[in-house]
Amino acid sequence: MHGFTLIELMIAVVVVAILASIAYPSYQGYLRRNACEAAKASLTGLANAMERFRAQQGTYVGAATDGVPNIYATQSPEQGTAQFNLVVGNATATTFSISATPVQGGLWGGAANTLTLTSTGVRSGGASLVNAWDRCPSN
Repeated sequence: MHGFTLIELMIAVVVVAILASIAYPSYQGYLRRNACEAAKASLTGLANAMERFRAQQGTYVGAATDGVPNIYATQSPEQGTAQFNLVVGNATATTFSISATPVQGGLWGGAANTLTLTSTGVRSGGASLVNAWDRCPSN
């Protein structure tokens, strides 16, 4: 006779389940690191846009309305499902502070998981992202 026995089929199912249980967390970690790296790149892009705005206008004031950037994308990544919202927290004539705040229900959900960049180049992160400017974590 040809074919598979029930035991052979069950062994194959168990092997696939074990492989999936190993692969899924690794994939989630990859997605989280990717979202963090995209947020860092978006903050750097927004900082560059802020500098261009000041070079043209003589001030950072007006680059955002109610914290929402007028001169750059409002989310990270710019295309696809947003994982972070970009926010101009404090813009004066000579200084600014910008942040990437996680989208509720996203890969980095939780308001404390923020990335921040200032006009003086100070970079910081909150909660799980405290060292993210050096290397994005996967969890």
